[in-house]
Amino acid sequence: MSGKRISAKHKIDRRLGCNLWGRPKSPYNKRTTGPGMHGAMRGKPTDYGIQLFAKQKLKGYYGSIGEKQFRRYYKEANRLKGDTGQNLIGLLERRLDAVIYRAKFVPTVFAARQFVNHGHILVNGKRVNIPSYQVKEGDVIEVKESSRQIPMVMEAIDLPERDVPEYIDVDHKAMKATYLRIPTLDEVPYPVQMEPHLVVELYSR
Repeated sequence: MSGKRISAKHKIDRRLGCNLWGRPKSPYNKRTTGPGMHGAMRGKPTDYGIQLFAKQKLKGYYGSIGEKQFRRYYKEANRLKGDTGQNLIGLLERRLDAVIYRAKFVPTVFAARQFVNHGHILVNGKRVNIPSYQVKEGDVIEVKESSRQIPMVMEAIDLPERDVPEYIDVDHKAMKATYLRIPTLDEVPYPVQMEPHLVVELYSR
């Protein structure tokens, strides 16, 4: 993995004041306490500041999604039936790059985006190179046979720091994953607390 991507991850960790992905090499592991309850904000944060921080955390976690695209996710989540915050998490967890990260085919969300872009992933047997592609329940996602020996892929499978969540069924020998269902917020293995309800409050101000 390039130093540029590693520094990008650490930059986000530092800016938000937390170990966003639970990575062992995060600059935030050395701290015994975070710099204040809401990251690097000084003084008592305002409601707006707290909501903004919740949005930055969520956007950052999925590889720094752009504002325009993130707002589209919010609008779609709001349009769907049920809880908007839960719907937002569901849409983010259906991103193809998020699914291959969850399946441990790649070590980071940044690597996942690049891996999809470079055409290494098949969905139901067809090549898909759009990281934001929305995976559906029952979809089979696999690493192309010619891409399975890439060192990054081999390294990711053995990463001890995270487990594959229950809503994705993975066969690492065949390098295939089946997306079983859209998760609820409490099923998603975030290393830090995510507060989608605050993101919803921010956008509905």
